[in-house]
Amino acid sequence: MKLIGITGWKNTGKTGLVERLVAQFIAEGLRVSTLKHAHHGFDPETPGADSFRHREAGATEVLVATSERWALMSELRGAPEPSLDDLLARLAPVDLVIAEGWKTAEHPKIECWRAGTPEPPRATADPTILAVASDVAPDVPCPVLPLDDTTAIAALIRRELDL
Repeated sequence: MKLIGITGWKNTGKTGLVERLVAQFIAEGLRVSTLKHAHHGFDPETPGADSFRHREAGATEVLVATSERWALMSELRGAPEPSLDDLLARLAPVDLVIAEGWKTAEHPKIECWRAGTPEPPRATADPTILAVASDVAPDVPCPVLPLDDTTAIAALIRRELDL
């Protein structure tokens, strides 16, 4: 599986870019999965649902299955957060995995950066960033592509990852 990261500071367009790239690559016939890193707690369930109650009772993993999808939830219960590699190993094989977040991991990334972002682009000091997708032209040592030009960003990813 090939891996590309979409990274950037908060509110720079990462999720929108991931959505557009998934649609673009799927339309081109690739099988794509995504991983999303969150820095805050989240709960994908409604409190009171049966599977929520299973987790609350102490289950380490709860798998919910329907005729349309299944989801596996794992409770860390004080264990360390799994690494990106550990999470990738849990995915079914696909052509491309797009990971949103994981700023400091060592995989190739596209950085989203917008005018008005208070922090400088990470690309100035991070050699894993292949390009910056932006609404302006920041001074960085890598290509800068328009944030809304999904076709150009996808082409760069295909070329860099040999897809």
